[in-house]
Amino acid sequence: MVNLTELYRIIVTANHILHNQDVVDAFGHISVRHPTKPDVYILSANMAPSLVSRPSDLVEYYVANSSAVDPNAPKGFIERYIHSEMYKKYSNISCVIHSHAETVLSFAVSGVPLRPVYHMAGFMGTTVPVHDSQDYYGPTSKHDMLISSIPLGASLADTFTNTNSTATNSTTPQNTVVLMRRHGFTTWGPDIKTAVYRAVFMKTDAGVQANAINLREALDGVGGTNMGETEFELASLTEEQARDCKKMNEEVQDRPWDMWVRNVERSPLYDNFA
Repeated sequence: MVNLTELYRIIVTANHILHNQDVVDAFGHISVRHPTKPDVYILSANMAPSLVSRPSDLVEYYVANSSAVDPNAPKGFIERYIHSEMYKKYSNISCVIHSHAETVLSFAVSGVPLRPVYHMAGFMGTTVPVHDSQDYYGPTSKHDMLISSIPLGASLADTFTNTNSTATNSTTPQNTVVLMRRHGFTTWGPDIKTAVYRAVFMKTDAGVQANAINLREALDGVGGTNMGETEFELASLTEEQARDCKKMNEEVQDRPWDMWVRNVERSPLYDNFA
């Protein structure tokens, strides 16, 4: 039997953790597929993640078109199509997170590829694709960078599968993360804990990579390349390393989750009445 009360408590906690870890601010959102109704997903109403606090703040939506199951539900996020189209395309995912984290955003606008540069980010694989909503606007579209329709959401979901792939299993995305140009990123998980882990450590990895690039540029600026230094090559994970690190971290991801839960439980900012 599914304990919906416990699920509500966890999704409220996940909203708080993402804010506490600077993955989201007043914007950004996390959803979960309904455990007994796969054609429905749960997402908070249009509110800051840190303020989500009770079951009444959560809204059920149909995967088919992101309309609210309850027609009297409070106002929802404009970008809920990010979530519905991911659940529609990939039946094996249970949680979706969208964020505008500034550290990651730099890689979504600079043209510098984002790579996993340490073991905690093996889940990223060796290549992180970039989705550009500008490529999918119609003649009457608003160019506001928001994923505000089914077609835009579907184009983002498609980016989680490589265009040159010959894989026949379309129930699980090939990519765990997609950058969104001029916007942010989206990630997913087979459960809430995994999705949150990926969102947090993707942000950390982006910060580490940016610092490494800045350090090397500083070295070059004082004559580093004239002091016997080899040409800079980012020491990102190989495919084998990424695969093995992903497996290893999934076995121990309860450790950071338990710490994050304690952090938000002890903070006076967050209320969880679920």
